[in-house]
Amino acid sequence: MTQTRSEASVEPPPLPPGATCVGLIPARAGSKRVPGKNSRILGGHPLIVYAITSALDSGVFDGVIASTDSPEIAKLAQTVGAEVPFLRPAEMAGDRSPDIEWIRHLLATLEGQGRAWDCYAILRPTSPFRRPETIRRAWAAFRADGRADSLRAIQPSREHPAKQWIVEGSRMRPVMSNPDPAGTPWHSMPYQALPPVYVQNASLEIARTAAPLRMGTISGTVIMPFLTEGLEGFDINGPDDWLLAEHHAREHPELLPAVRGES
Repeated sequence: MTQTRSEASVEPPPLPPGATCVGLIPARAGSKRVPGKNSRILGGHPLIVYAITSALDSGVFDGVIASTDSPEIAKLAQTVGAEVPFLRPAEMAGDRSPDIEWIRHLLATLEGQGRAWDCYAILRPTSPFRRPETIRRAWAAFRADGRADSLRAIQPSREHPAKQWIVEGSRMRPVMSNPDPAGTPWHSMPYQALPPVYVQNASLEIARTAAPLRMGTISGTVIMPFLTEGLEGFDINGPDDWLLAEHHAREHPELLPAVRGES
């Protein structure tokens, strides 16, 4: 039975001094908004190559594993140094399949084969400007904290929830209200006067393997922030993002991880 920990529970025990971590590269074949994006060429290389390169060159991981349902992507991942111990089951590779399914399946299967780690990281190919030093900085922060279930990449939100609304018939109400009923409504205040808020990005996540294997969640309940810098948190979600990524790669190729074999 999956064990869960309540939101109000104590923090997990400290990470062991020599905590191990495995890097996971999710790369399913189906993508509706940017077809074939995980193997699409950006800056001279398939997108997935940058994720694998940054993971291997970070020196953080005891293994770098690609999870894909595609034999072609699997072969590409293996060519540049990632493991693909098996293909992801088709029922876990749909566009609405939650991450917890393939992560738990992969970690549990490998644990059953005698391979286990204290932690894992999710490194999505859609963040090509995440560099090895990004990963090293995040891992150092997670280990230094030592008591979080997970770490998640975030960045300042461009759109403040206090300026957003829920429509109910012919009326609407703010998503986020000023707790002081006598104060100025937050939706009528300048952005600079509002409490700072952050949005998660897809650059990286690090978590204890106990979260998916024992608690049934990829993040656990005690989550620490990791503030990305510059283009580290850039994520390719749609065609416009791809065009912008091509622009950045063309104008600033040094921002992409250096692929092995290149000077």
